[in-house]
Amino acid sequence: MSNMLPAINRRSALQMGSLVLLLGVQQIARGATILAVRVWPAKDYSRVTIESDAGLKTKTYFIAEPPRLAVDIEGIDLIPALRELVAKVKPDDPNISGIRVGQNAPGVVRLVVDLKQHMRPQVFTLPPVAAYQHRLVFDLYPTQVADPLEALIAERLKDKPGAGAAPDPLSELLARRSERPEAGKPGGDAPSSGPGDGKDPAAGPSPPAAQAPKDNTKGGAPDRNKTDRLVIVALDPGHGGEDPGAVGPGGTREKDVVLQIALRLRERINKQPNMRAFLTRDADFFVPLHVRVQKARRVQADLFISIHADAFFTPRPQGASIFALSEKGASSSAARWIADKENSADLVGGVNAKAKDAQVQKALFDMSTTAQINDSLKLGGAMLGEIGSVGKLHKPRVEQAGFAVLKAPDIPSVLVETAFISNPDEEAKLRSEAYQVQLADALMRGISGYFAKNPPLARNRPL
Repeated sequence: MSNMLPAINRRSALQMGSLVLLLGVQQIARGATILAVRVWPAKDYSRVTIESDAGLKTKTYFIAEPPRLAVDIEGIDLIPALRELVAKVKPDDPNISGIRVGQNAPGVVRLVVDLKQHMRPQVFTLPPVAAYQHRLVFDLYPTQVADPLEALIAERLKDKPGAGAAPDPLSELLARRSERPEAGKPGGDAPSSGPGDGKDPAAGPSPPAAQAPKDNTKGGAPDRNKTDRLVIVALDPGHGGEDPGAVGPGGTREKDVVLQIALRLRERINKQPNMRAFLTRDADFFVPLHVRVQKARRVQADLFISIHADAFFTPRPQGASIFALSEKGASSSAARWIADKENSADLVGGVNAKAKDAQVQKALFDMSTTAQINDSLKLGGAMLGEIGSVGKLHKPRVEQAGFAVLKAPDIPSVLVETAFISNPDEEAKLRSEAYQVQLADALMRGISGYFAKNPPLARNRPL
């Protein structure tokens, strides 16, 4: 018996040797396999994602002049999938001018990201979640960031060329910030996006504008302590970038339709005197939940409206819903389920855990007030009545739950589930221009109705 062992070992060795010749050494003793590479360009920041079937080890180097990020990825060899990154960078990427890849050493690929300006790079990994396996992420944030509030005010003044009584941008900027000084501070991992000029050719007639209340002082003399200020409505298209949100049976992605609806609503808001819309994202990129809140507070938003498209396990549920924050728990098990689903967006979209300040997060999310919730319920009620005139409602009242994105302590905030994207009929409606136009008109009427009963207060000018 013992004499047979060497023969078996030799036979096994010969078989293994043949297998190596047939398959190649890399496939026998390989490291990670690259599954996909993606580039997400945006004004706020650009993201590069490398997805693999196993975790990747890296060494990173940032070179200031000319600005570029070099990353050595260990345990892999240069393959066509990595070369695809070169072609994925578009000329109009605001932050990346190009990507170079090469075999730096056996089992080490060097990736160099050439930058258009000085950046704050963040390199981190994400564990498998949802449809994704292991991800290596490069987030590239510009160091020079325009003030989004100043941009909104300057945009407003462009529309009033002959208005000599209008305050200059700096005066109004200071006036708004004196009202809530803590909200004027930069607060997010990513800078805020400003207003765009996308136009909706199908936009209908504008509803009455929501304006600051007129002064009724004795004798009609203007109150010099008050300013004709800008009213800002923050629109928050859900999901984006790495996070597609819910996907309908026909392949419609939530992140795409809610952005289209938000752009249509922005067009209507920007037609109102003294009103501007601010988008937490105006393109296909991911924004963490806490950054969405911080962006709205940074521009001193008067309202915050998060736009989504609901989904369920079965195709039967239908209708639109509106949610406000709850201090005492969810108003229904369905509301709790939806809140949990929306609150998991950070896991799918991918947040750099090391960059988050846990104490700041806790402080922000524990400051919600009863007054904010009451105002949110009023806003939700005004909008729900208008949405009900253009489609079915899932529930006839504003529901409440612990949505992380609604926890700005000083801004009335609601989350609108425009329809069930998991319902084939409603998925088709969400994709149609006609329904998007009707929905944007209804939301605008709801905003105007809220301001008609709850006029935005005039800000005090600083002395």
